[in-house]
Amino acid sequence: MSLRLSDLSACFEGVIPSIIATAAADGMPNISYLSHVVRVDDDHVALSNQFFAKTAANVRANPKVTLILVDGFTGDQFLLDIGFVRSLEAGALFDKIARQLKASSAQIGMSDVMRLRSADIFRVHGIEKIPSPVETAAAEVGRDPVSLPALSQAIKLIEQQAEAGEIIDSLLRGVRSVLGYSNALVLIRDNHRSCLMTTGSIGYAPSGLGSEIAGGDGLIGAAVTSGQTIKVSDMSRVRRFGEAIGREAEAVENTTRTVAFPQLPTAMSQIAVPMAVRGTVTGVLFVESEMRLAFREEDEAALDILAGQAASALRANELEAAAAEPRSAAAQPDAAPAGGEIRVTHHRFDDSIFVDGTYIVKGVAGTLLRLMLEWHLKERRSEFTNREMRLAAGARLPEIKDNLETRLLLLRRRLEEKQAPIQITRVGRGRVRLEVKGLIILDAART
Repeated sequence: MSLRLSDLSACFEGVIPSIIATAAADGMPNISYLSHVVRVDDDHVALSNQFFAKTAANVRANPKVTLILVDGFTGDQFLLDIGFVRSLEAGALFDKIARQLKASSAQIGMSDVMRLRSADIFRVHGIEKIPSPVETAAAEVGRDPVSLPALSQAIKLIEQQAEAGEIIDSLLRGVRSVLGYSNALVLIRDNHRSCLMTTGSIGYAPSGLGSEIAGGDGLIGAAVTSGQTIKVSDMSRVRRFGEAIGREAEAVENTTRTVAFPQLPTAMSQIAVPMAVRGTVTGVLFVESEMRLAFREEDEAALDILAGQAASALRANELEAAAAEPRSAAAQPDAAPAGGEIRVTHHRFDDSIFVDGTYIVKGVAGTLLRLMLEWHLKERRSEFTNREMRLAAGARLPEIKDNLETRLLLLRRRLEEKQAPIQITRVGRGRVRLEVKGLIILDAART
């Protein structure tokens, strides 16, 4: 039985560099390593052309090329007889290879060096397995395929949720129950500050809620800017993502106003899946695994379906909450607060909030807490509507109209995680209650 490109799926993950052998017009051979080889279809592969001038010149002079691919699981080697067809400098395939190259090279600080010049398309004329003089590793024990009934059930559970936190939690539970991955994050896009904020997580201690990623950084940033899934299949070849973004210990949150981004120290595979609604990326589902080559094509497809369903559900939840909101909460003066003083500090330059010296949150979520506290002190009430918060903050933060629910969710979860004497509970669609265990002293004058 002859080999097909579809039989070599583990060779196209970029775990082990491929080897390309070319010859000049005078027959002088040249051998180079390739970082990326992509299967285009059953008859064609695409090779990344970064900066190998000699290889490129040889291919143009002599289009007959030999390629060696290595199976990342077993170490088996395959010899491919290929012929040059054409070179691409733009288009969907070029962009796909460029994204993967940028994501992996950024992990080792070489994104400015390893830039894709072109994607060269080759027709595969023959595939031959190279006999090994030693015993190779046993083939990977087959993993069960993705269960379509389980995936369908996970999608229905996401769709049935009525609150942003429940939607995000259902998405993360689906990642675990359908695919078996136990380390995952949901990051929501903050256009006002050009970053993404962690709003849900499983498998991490601490949770990393409130941690941020700059809009264009690493795998997550690449998924946002491209709107496409980005993955790394062998973290042993790249600097770990958590290091690339600068880890900060939880103990220094109060001085840096930065929550440490959670990471799996033993991660070997990472994948970032955009959460998009009608072509607009609103967040990212980020998953890690201790396995090399963890994310199969069918895993990517299932994650994409789950992420898309969650994005649509979050958007629908936002619209439904806005439509159902009363104009303002009924004024019901609170009783005199019991307990000691609670000192809350708000820094206007980044809207960061500290409660009794403990950093809670910043950005839009910080603005929302300040608004509720001001109304609480001025009007002696504790229930507020999304509508009045949206109107009050909208002039300064116009993007708040699209993701108020997720910002309130982040604020609520950070207050819970820090066991603050101020808590927020949801009391109905478009309504929240501020629960205060003491006398609020609000310092909102600091810069």
